[in-house]
Amino acid sequence: MRLPARPNGRIAAFLLACMTAFAAHTAAAAPEPPPIFVLNSLDANVSVINPVDWTEKLRIPTGKEPHHIYMTPDEKSVIVANSAGDSLTFLNPRTAEVQRVVYGIIDPYQLQFSRDMKWFVTAGNRLNHVDVYRWDGKDLKLAKRIASGKTPSHIWIDNTSTIAYVTMQDSDEMIAVDLPTQTIKWRTATGPMPADIFGVHNDKTLLVGLTGSDGVQVFDVAGAEPKLVGKIPTGKGAHAFRSAGDGKTVFVSNRVANSISRIDLTTLKVVATYPVPGGPDCMDVSADGKTLYVTSRWAKKLSVVDLASNKVVRQVNVGRSPHGVWTLDHAKRI
Repeated sequence: MRLPARPNGRIAAFLLACMTAFAAHTAAAAPEPPPIFVLNSLDANVSVINPVDWTEKLRIPTGKEPHHIYMTPDEKSVIVANSAGDSLTFLNPRTAEVQRVVYGIIDPYQLQFSRDMKWFVTAGNRLNHVDVYRWDGKDLKLAKRIASGKTPSHIWIDNTSTIAYVTMQDSDEMIAVDLPTQTIKWRTATGPMPADIFGVHNDKTLLVGLTGSDGVQVFDVAGAEPKLVGKIPTGKGAHAFRSAGDGKTVFVSNRVANSISRIDLTTLKVVATYPVPGGPDCMDVSADGKTLYVTSRWAKKLSVVDLASNKVVRQVNVGRSPHGVWTLDHAKRI
């Protein structure tokens, strides 16, 4: 004979069902991780990548030739620099929503904030100037436009927020700009087609990628004048840097060699090499330091590198000439 269920048994079953439904609803409502942004320089738009299913969710129109992307110091906005569009597009780094567009920023090819959040510097790759802006946390005000050299390329601002170093791609030079006075402190020769810059040893040493050569030059900038003190062989077309986030190593992309080199910051020697096809260019690193996101410039793809296995584990189709890449879910920048 089957006995009727006790009332407390029915209540327990009901509560269990409610808890199960609530848990399922909570899991379903969990927010997606921040997207990965890829700038399509020849398409004048930004690909927004879902890092869960690795699909391109949408493309956001920008000004002409978006090349580089950078975050505001509070990480509430990510800024796309539209060099031929003379504008900056501010995006929400979590939702990819366009927050605003700032016009009248002339030829912003590359961009960087000072660490004290007072200065914003752009390199006018097309028009041969460096612009120094004051930043009040919301708006930009041009302090001075500085005639530089041929094709200013990349920027590094030191940890004192007083000096901006800028490479000149077509005159094979690097300059140091004093930010408080907006004047050039010095100018020095580099190897062919210098591109990105990365400061190490408390910014007393600068690494400069040589896109027209096969490695990275090392400059001592601790004194009044810079000194070339060495070169790190990496691969042809050494171009862009990205910190690994561990405080010990930095990545450099070798665009012609189709590889990424990992440089030890203490010894300044290559400790690992990762093959990446399609002209690897800009990079970002996942927050856990396990994955490298690389734009494959000539292949119209975002390449995803598993650093443990030393392999490209997937590629995502994006637009033409993908250049900058960025995500809020990133490893430490320095």
